[in-house]
Amino acid sequence: MKGRIHSIETCGTVDGPGIRYILFLQGCPLRCQYCHNPDSWDIKEGKDADTEKLIKEIVKYKSYMDFSGGGITVSGGEPLLQADFVRDLFMKCKEKKVHTCLDTSGFVSIEKADPVLDYTDLILLDIKSYNPEVYKDVTGVPLDPTLKFAAHLKERGIPVWIRYVLVPGLTDNMDHIEELAKYLTTLTNVERLDVLPFHKMGEFKWEELGYDYKLKDTQSPEKALLQEAINMFKKYNVPVHEDK
Repeated sequence: MKGRIHSIETCGTVDGPGIRYILFLQGCPLRCQYCHNPDSWDIKEGKDADTEKLIKEIVKYKSYMDFSGGGITVSGGEPLLQADFVRDLFMKCKEKKVHTCLDTSGFVSIEKADPVLDYTDLILLDIKSYNPEVYKDVTGVPLDPTLKFAAHLKERGIPVWIRYVLVPGLTDNMDHIEELAKYLTTLTNVERLDVLPFHKMGEFKWEELGYDYKLKDTQSPEKALLQEAINMFKKYNVPVHEDK
């Protein structure tokens, strides 16, 4: 099975548990204001890859994965735009007893996602905001499909790590964060939440591509703001992960 990929990271440690082989796929329907890989948006760009060759490379790192509790993470872009490709790859990974993780926005068709979920051990679900207007402003797409996807993951009992990017002046409204925290208490399959501070590492790519980077004057959140957001989630016993 062939697909289009953006890049590969062979020993990642931040996109799921343990040491991971991270495959970034090409193509994304979202246009997030803080996207650090806008060059991944167009599915026609990137480079060809096929699952047979990929699995041969992935298993070379299996000893590191097994030792650390790691595996493979497929990210993007939005990996479920290439659902058949991801399903075939994950099926081969499970045959090799490699832990599978999918990093997704949830802006997907559940019918297309389900065959992939059959071979998925963990979901990293990015919820950009719980306020529909803010979510649309941040991403360019509506929030509802992501919430439907989250509910479906709960029904299937698939473990989820939630990721929330804290952007000063955009996603730092504490009332909205509190509403998200309340919502997450209804999802019995959420194992962890990461509050990720906004950064501008992708700004130069926007400039190279001729895109208007709206957050050029926005700074990373101060520690006090970051802690305030973390504390709001903790108030509702959401399992927040904090770096030691």
